[in-house]
Amino acid sequence: MPTVREQPGLPGEMGKPVRTPPEEEALMKEKFKLNQFNLLASDSISLNRSLPDVRLEGCKTKKYPPLMPTTSVVIVFHNEAWSTLLRTVWSIIQRSPRPLLQEILLVDDASERDYLGEELEQHVKTLPVPVRVLRTGERSGLIRARLLGAKEVTGQVITFLDAHVECTEGWLEPLLARIAEDRTRVVCPIIDVISDETFEYVTASDMTWGGFNWKLNFRWYRVPQREMERRGGDRTQPLRTPTMAGGLFAIDKEYFEKIGRYDEGMDIWGGENLEMSFRIWQCGGTLEIIPCSHVGHVFRDKSPYSFPGGVVNVVMKNSARVAEVWMDEWRDFFFEMNPGARSVDYGDVSNRRKLRQDLKCKSFRWFLENIYPESQMPLDYYYLGEIRNADTQSCLDTLGRKSGENLGTSYCHGLGGNQVFAYTKRQQIMSDDNCLDASNPSGPVKLVRCHGMGGNQMWTYTEKVTWVNQCCMYCTMTREKSVVKLA
Repeated sequence: MPTVREQPGLPGEMGKPVRTPPEEEALMKEKFKLNQFNLLASDSISLNRSLPDVRLEGCKTKKYPPLMPTTSVVIVFHNEAWSTLLRTVWSIIQRSPRPLLQEILLVDDASERDYLGEELEQHVKTLPVPVRVLRTGERSGLIRARLLGAKEVTGQVITFLDAHVECTEGWLEPLLARIAEDRTRVVCPIIDVISDETFEYVTASDMTWGGFNWKLNFRWYRVPQREMERRGGDRTQPLRTPTMAGGLFAIDKEYFEKIGRYDEGMDIWGGENLEMSFRIWQCGGTLEIIPCSHVGHVFRDKSPYSFPGGVVNVVMKNSARVAEVWMDEWRDFFFEMNPGARSVDYGDVSNRRKLRQDLKCKSFRWFLENIYPESQMPLDYYYLGEIRNADTQSCLDTLGRKSGENLGTSYCHGLGGNQVFAYTKRQQIMSDDNCLDASNPSGPVKLVRCHGMGGNQMWTYTEKVTWVNQCCMYCTMTREKSVVKLA
């Protein structure tokens, strides 16, 4: 199917920004609350607007196998705006080779807006590819709604997309080609940014990959040199990523079933991306970002949706399940940083542990050693807990400070979080992805992103049970795990 050409004169063509006139500013702010993006801008843009070809030059000349699997695209939505939902659908239709696109499944997770009912069902019947609307009946959340869609697909590959994205030229072929070569590959596009204010299409870096911190929050980090060398310096080659963002990826349908689908014990949303990432790697699969595939996504500062039970509790429960099933002793980092998670009822995980056993999955240590040696979780460490001043009974505390700021002290609250530090076998004192760092003998001691090169971040634990580095700050540590005394 031919690519949509630019429609001169229409707002937002070629991914350009749409500016809201001053006289409509108040209305824009009011409507912004509905979806947490500029609905006025979105509604003014064509449903099949043109976008630039953002691929690297080397991607544009790549040849793909003549026979590739078909895909069903599954999109879950809840109270999504008409324009963003239909623009998502049209971008898939217009920029996917027709023989490869089996169908599009729109899974409505109990939307309350009238236009997403009969009007949507009638509209999709007019589209040039098969589009079906499935409904959960009651609010199920992203995870269970995706499982509903996955049960109904007829394509050989399931491609999960969010409901406010725009696919670019050549987005699908490189994803399916990787799966055609090896069905245990799970592949993700580069996720570009669509501005929540102007809907400008902004190309994201192909030099970042997915990681996570001690709280099990997904984070983007710079691709390490070793991965660049593995690819021979060719930025068009697939990038092996430790974790994925989770909103946009493709997976072989049979492999999705074999590897355990989603964890049905999880609620709503949150943590499922890390759970699947760990499971893919530890159980024999491969997780990749494909630089030749680009899909834009509307990133919002906050979610417009309410979570039954509250966002924090839902995500904490899901993350606790991830830690308990897949992370072995490194689960302690999560629970130390989130002490409230110890009292959360995360449900029965016996089936997921059995799945890990049945699939003969590798350990989390193997994952850290072979897939993510750059992880913020130390591979080997002596101690995890608080660092306490023996005289004042105050504790080292990050106080929520950012990298580059001075470390502080506070009363010892015993609740973990900002007062959790690890002393590693690389002689670092770490707090998440920051390390204690002192550039001169008189201090001060700062929190600085861990670089793993010793120097200002190297702390020595002597036979006198003392930690020392060149800034002359030293600590004594009792043999008990629970207390470190700051002299």
